[in-house]
Amino acid sequence: MVVLQSLPSTSKSPRKNRRSLSKKKTSRIAGSALDQDHEMNSAAPQLAKPTEPSPDEEILIEVDGPDIAPPTEAPSFGPAPASAGQTLKSETRRIAIPPHRMTPLKKDWINIFGPLTEILGLQVRMNVQRKCVEIRTSKHTKELGALQKGADFVKAFALGFDVNDAIALLRLDDLYLDSFEIKDVKTLHGDHLSRAIGRIAGQDGKTKFTIENASRTRIILADTKIHILGSFQNIKIARDAIVSLILGSPPGKVYAGLRTVSSRMKQRAL
Repeated sequence: MVVLQSLPSTSKSPRKNRRSLSKKKTSRIAGSALDQDHEMNSAAPQLAKPTEPSPDEEILIEVDGPDIAPPTEAPSFGPAPASAGQTLKSETRRIAIPPHRMTPLKKDWINIFGPLTEILGLQVRMNVQRKCVEIRTSKHTKELGALQKGADFVKAFALGFDVNDAIALLRLDDLYLDSFEIKDVKTLHGDHLSRAIGRIAGQDGKTKFTIENASRTRIILADTKIHILGSFQNIKIARDAIVSLILGSPPGKVYAGLRTVSSRMKQRAL
């Protein structure tokens, strides 16, 4: 009797080479990429084909055409009048008058409201109870800055300027008012303050008149307050001279500086 015995096979399965497997994978990936590129290239001309417009789009294009819309005639307007762009609103300005200037205001009232009504076309009234002058625009007002000019004119008179000097504010455009106090320059008290005011005024007002004539301005010295009326450049010249007097410069030195400044002004005028 013959007994067959199954023995385990000793033959090993052949090992696969890793390099060959990697080459097969790369070849498969490259093949799939080529297939995708081929599909995209084949689909590109299909996308590039112009699509036929739908009937709705054709209708929209036809509606937007210039042939269907009727031409509209633009209305013709005549030229606007010159006074159309200068419609002024009714504005009111109230200027306070100090108590010591109410009497001069009543005396020179005719010379004050005359230029305001004739030159600027404003309406003016004097309010005695409130101690102020009220001005407002009217239909005869032509300039946009007429109200401000009138207020500056009345304010100049309230500060102490003569009517003939203050009326220059209405006729000239480059005149201004400048006000400051002695304590703004230097803090002085007692006799030092009195001597500073005396240096500005001078004997019988000689120094003040000299500064006015040299700088072509008008100066009002009201206690510790100083008001100057003139053009911008002339106000600066007068203010510099007054400041130097407040700081203690002798009048002779200030006169010498004013002479040089006045000579330069004459040369520029020529």
